[in-house]
Amino acid sequence: MRALAAAAFVVLAGCATLPPPAAPLAGDAFEVTGRFAARHGAEGGSGRIQWRHSAAEDDLVVSNPLGQGIARITRREGVYTLETADDRRFTSTDADALAAQALGWPLPVSGLPDWLRGRPVAGRPAVVERGANGEPIRLEQDGWRVEYLAFDDAGMLPTRLKVSRGDLDLRFSIESWNVAR
Repeated sequence: MRALAAAAFVVLAGCATLPPPAAPLAGDAFEVTGRFAARHGAEGGSGRIQWRHSAAEDDLVVSNPLGQGIARITRREGVYTLETADDRRFTSTDADALAAQALGWPLPVSGLPDWLRGRPVAGRPAVVERGANGEPIRLEQDGWRVEYLAFDDAGMLPTRLKVSRGDLDLRFSIESWNVAR
């Protein structure tokens, strides 16, 4: 379960909170907090996430439902590092390869920052189905399927989504969004 929980949100040391922001959010930067549930075959788990993303850096903390740190993924100068609560450390310049190395199965790490925002990754083929108000309902890209189940009150940011491929199913419930204005 620890490996699955650590991987469920892979752009990320065993602490439960992020350090204070170094600078205001700008560009496509965001901060989210929420819950996740993951299932890969017969294995499953759930927990909490805190993620600060910017063009230059990522800080993602994955914790169990009680708030104890399970893993932290960071990205600095193009290098991703995953540190687990059991003192394992993985490093790579390729986020998707890092997830596969740490878990033994793929995760869509490189797509998640855009998919969480309700859009496909630029420059890669995608199919997007939109609702009556232009909001994304379903997105398919890189062999992954993203289903948007709920949005914030303004209808702009997803608050519940499902990401799946094969026997991997990730569900996210975003409790708070802080985006660059």
